[in-house]
Amino acid sequence: MPKDHGIGASSKRREDVRFLTGTGNYTDDINVHGQLYVHFLRSDVAHGRINKVDTAAASEMPGVVRVFTGADFEGVGSIPCGWQVTDRFGEVMQEPPHPVLAQGKVRHVGDPIAAVVAESLSQARDAAEAIEFDIDELPAVVDMKEALKDGAPKVHDDLKNNLCYDWGFVEENREAVDKAIKEAAHVTTLELVNNRLVANPMEPRVAVGDYNRANDESTLYTTSQNPHVIRLLMGAFVLGIPEHKLRVIAPDVGGGFGTKIFHYAEEAFCTFAARQLARPVKWTSTRSEAFMSDAHGRDHVTKIELALDKDNNFTALRTDTYANMGAYLSTFAPSVPTWLHGTLMAGNYKTPLIYVNVKAVFTNTVPVDAYRGAGRPEATFQLERVVDKAARELGVDPIALRRQNFISEFPYATPVAVEYDTGDYTATMDKLEEIADIAGFAARRKESEAKGKLRGLGVNCYIEACGIAPSNLVGQLGARAGLYESATVRVNATGSISVMTGSHSHGQGHETAFPQVVAEMLGIPEDQIDIVHGDTARTPMGMGTYGSRSLAVGGSAMVRATEKIINKAKKIASHLMEASEADIELKDGQFTVAGTDKSVAWGDVTLAAYVPHNYPLEDIEPGLEETAFYDPSNFTYPSGAYACEVELDPDTGKVTVERFSAADDFGNIINPMIVSGQVHGGIAQGVGQALMENCVYDENGQLLSASYMDYAMPRADDVPFYSVDHSCVTPCTHNPLGVKGCGEAGAIGSPPAVINAVVDALQSGGHDVTHIDMPASPSRVWAAMNG
Repeated sequence: MPKDHGIGASSKRREDVRFLTGTGNYTDDINVHGQLYVHFLRSDVAHGRINKVDTAAASEMPGVVRVFTGADFEGVGSIPCGWQVTDRFGEVMQEPPHPVLAQGKVRHVGDPIAAVVAESLSQARDAAEAIEFDIDELPAVVDMKEALKDGAPKVHDDLKNNLCYDWGFVEENREAVDKAIKEAAHVTTLELVNNRLVANPMEPRVAVGDYNRANDESTLYTTSQNPHVIRLLMGAFVLGIPEHKLRVIAPDVGGGFGTKIFHYAEEAFCTFAARQLARPVKWTSTRSEAFMSDAHGRDHVTKIELALDKDNNFTALRTDTYANMGAYLSTFAPSVPTWLHGTLMAGNYKTPLIYVNVKAVFTNTVPVDAYRGAGRPEATFQLERVVDKAARELGVDPIALRRQNFISEFPYATPVAVEYDTGDYTATMDKLEEIADIAGFAARRKESEAKGKLRGLGVNCYIEACGIAPSNLVGQLGARAGLYESATVRVNATGSISVMTGSHSHGQGHETAFPQVVAEMLGIPEDQIDIVHGDTARTPMGMGTYGSRSLAVGGSAMVRATEKIINKAKKIASHLMEASEADIELKDGQFTVAGTDKSVAWGDVTLAAYVPHNYPLEDIEPGLEETAFYDPSNFTYPSGAYACEVELDPDTGKVTVERFSAADDFGNIINPMIVSGQVHGGIAQGVGQALMENCVYDENGQLLSASYMDYAMPRADDVPFYSVDHSCVTPCTHNPLGVKGCGEAGAIGSPPAVINAVVDALQSGGHDVTHIDMPASPSRVWAAMNG
């Protein structure tokens, strides 16, 4: 029987009440008395030398308070990168400066040249049109391979070239991999593109800077997934503001998908300008601005080779990838195609030899960084497409080939330096075959053919690494921050609780799931627990939310803090009942003495903590509040198997997703309903990437897909009802909850399932198509069918 509360219950999301009734408090809802508005003048060329920016006329426009240019930021720090990669030759990556406003050159369409601060937004926009500027347009580089050629225009004049780094992993495997591929009974080779994406969260980015001259304190309200990290990066490295004088608040945030992890120039500008002008300064991005200022995702070009022996066992894997960094290094950009991608190239398979090469390239485009899945979707797409292609070349069933090569014993140390602690890939594949009704596919294909349509089935597996950890390891890999999480559990005198967490919720349901964990431990109602997040002045230092880390890392910190609460509460209860602390038990909100009928309620103990008339102060200090920092010992490794069925119209090339099934192993489940919702959303984004989303530049660096007129987003009628299952559970062995992470799985596992299905449909119609790049749009599919 399903639980109705606590861990494992599908408790309704409490935060949805305000979200669905329009009473949420988003950053754009925040208006500070006396605030000014900023409009950024952005470059309309991808690459150019700034000769002149004349703000005289704009400064005299009605309502204008001040016009800022790059010259105003001389002596101000550069927007920092949070991860340094060392290449395969032992050299650190090339790391150019990233000014708040362009200085000397513009390097992509959308690069901010000037910022007008005025009494109203319309006045700021009008004044921006009066700014006179002279820019010598320079040749732009957009294609990564062209950018690395001798004589290519340099994005940054002070760098040697446009190569950020040439990374090899694991370098000592390289010769053995080359030899194994050369001697293999069969080698499947595939060249593919992981298309560039725009994240498009529901709420565009917003920043409001405020300054209190009386105490020299700055406050930034921002749409961020990790306010503590923003405070650290902006305060220490850009503006030089001590942390105790800088507060960052991220209230309700309407979606992030990775694009709101990073520290952006607009945040630094609003904070800086507010200090300069002693008035609040507000910026709200338009959707068109978001297309050319938010970090983009993916954008990899890869050649992958899979070697097999005569019995179809995988023997070696080799990949060569070009990864676009864009014009500047965003916060976590260097880690995405390396440590978040290369370390996952083993997938679910016991391939003994793997070598991954990644060349990260600067181009005259918007910076590229983590987008839902961040490196793991790119790895999974490469691997699962080449496995599917190998099965077709060998004439074997693609499911059987996968099963034959599954890892089956755990823990398993992969050849790319990670160790999977638990998993059961056979079980998830068994479950997938059941819920997807693989046996009934042939009949459904005949029904489609009778209507003149082609039907295809695509199957794939995935594994991902969540809760990036531990800090001492990622520090060796180049991370410039710790990746722990924190929680403070504050018990009030009447027994209610406030939990302050360093994690941030922007749609994940933390305000519902986190209380389920604490309530289960204490045996009290979930509605007695409040979750506080998103404010650096009210929460302990934490690393925020990304990489499916909230429960595995943030939830574990809560468990540790709550354990401390229980231990102290038992001391108080033992004194109140005149019993040994070792005999005290806590269950259903009651402290009891084992083997007796003596008991004292949770509320009585908490009141005694704050009204300490009757316990020895020499042994126990008053109050009931504890903090814990949790630094995991390893990643968590969710895994799963997905199946997609598509119907393809041979006359138009239109692909329709008819069925989609997902069998996932997320370890222990806190709230099944929230988990299913996360998978649903991820699949929708993966289907969007596979079939319609594509961010495109022309050869001059002009963004051709700069609005929803040119960038297709999935709608409700583009996705089917999903069949989702997460009953296959192998708990994580190294965190106290046994959880793994679910927020990105759908976006990781779905793109190869869709493309495998499209290729299967094409081949069923007699078309000799072995691969089609994403997005598989009608025009692209029609062209593939017609040669």
